[in-house]
Amino acid sequence: MQREYLVRIVDDDVGFLNSQRFLLEIDGHHVATYRSAEEFLQKDDFRKPGCLILDVRMPGMTGLQLQDILEQRGSFLPIIFLSAHGDINMAVHTLKHGAFDFIPKPASPERLKDAVRKALEVSSRHFDEMDEMRGRREKFAQLTQREQEVLTLVAEGMSNKDIAEKLFISLATVKMHRLNACKKLGISSAVEAAHFLRDMEEK
Repeated sequence: MQREYLVRIVDDDVGFLNSQRFLLEIDGHHVATYRSAEEFLQKDDFRKPGCLILDVRMPGMTGLQLQDILEQRGSFLPIIFLSAHGDINMAVHTLKHGAFDFIPKPASPERLKDAVRKALEVSSRHFDEMDEMRGRREKFAQLTQREQEVLTLVAEGMSNKDIAEKLFISLATVKMHRLNACKKLGISSAVEAAHFLRDMEEK
């Protein structure tokens, strides 16, 4: 699926915002800039694919506080911290909380562009996985309720006979529902059924 990725930059330094925007647009990226974490939260849809370049120290909400909020909201947006005020402990803290990278200012253009490209690759993989998960859920939802019940028990390792007894239906009926469910989902074994259901929930 072809997607448009957005690179966000949040920094209170207007000159820095403009220079980095120019740098990344020349590199072929779509870029949005925000002068504060509050403005970013108000205007940006952080669920859109892309990444975030974030300063640490800003008036009002800090970059670390914004990272915490995004973490609480379940954001998968890769964050690249770019700061002149960082130290090892701060870098470790941000990375432990899911930041993609921590780059001291001033960063070389190539260092920043490389980090952005890699962060966008991570974002792309995440959204591919989300698309796959949604596709699996849509397929599963198309099964009848009985087919879902039978397939779930198959995935748990139960035999056709045990499923029939558990659901109070005939063995032939179990086989029919199992065959129909597997055909609709494109699977052929209990192991594949288990993998299908696991991947549908975990990604």
